[in-house]
Amino acid sequence: MKLYVRNMVCIRCKMIVKQELKKLSLHCVIVELGEIEILETISPVQLEELNVALLKYGLELMDDRKSILIEKIKKVIIELIHYAEEPEKINFSDYLSEKLNHNYTYLANLFSETVGINIEHYIIMHKIERVKELLVYDELTLTEISYQLHYSSVAHLSNQFKKMTGLTPSHFKKLKVYRRKGIVNPG
Repeated sequence: MKLYVRNMVCIRCKMIVKQELKKLSLHCVIVELGEIEILETISPVQLEELNVALLKYGLELMDDRKSILIEKIKKVIIELIHYAEEPEKINFSDYLSEKLNHNYTYLANLFSETVGINIEHYIIMHKIERVKELLVYDELTLTEISYQLHYSSVAHLSNQFKKMTGLTPSHFKKLKVYRRKGIVNPG
């Protein structure tokens, strides 16, 4: 039996879902972002118990098709930006259409109406979050990050980063260093 979960966006979310299924003696076959498959047929009581347990963590079971499709759009974007080994240089609209078997205009309109922002803005938000992660890890230069996330230039990435965060990437990176110094050598 397949179930769909809203706000399931990371590995920690997957662990929470597995834990809650185990508490209800349900066996999961697949636990992916936004989607779980269990061996058993779940009773209405178990379904309600699972939903109540998940709500404590900001997760929620979904049953309407549009909400499920919105979560699938989010999942595809998050997986592509945050978890792909080598993100491909792709056209996001074509990629989403192909992955979800829907016309991009339909997906974009549904997403905007439901979420309140357009898909492009959602993608940019996640790209900037990924840039922050990579800056904090301090393993790649800004040029390498720009290349990895398919920005046309470091300047484009920097402008988008500043627009979204109010900081330049280098200032953001310095803040991390200052915080670390404060922890290691307070005062």
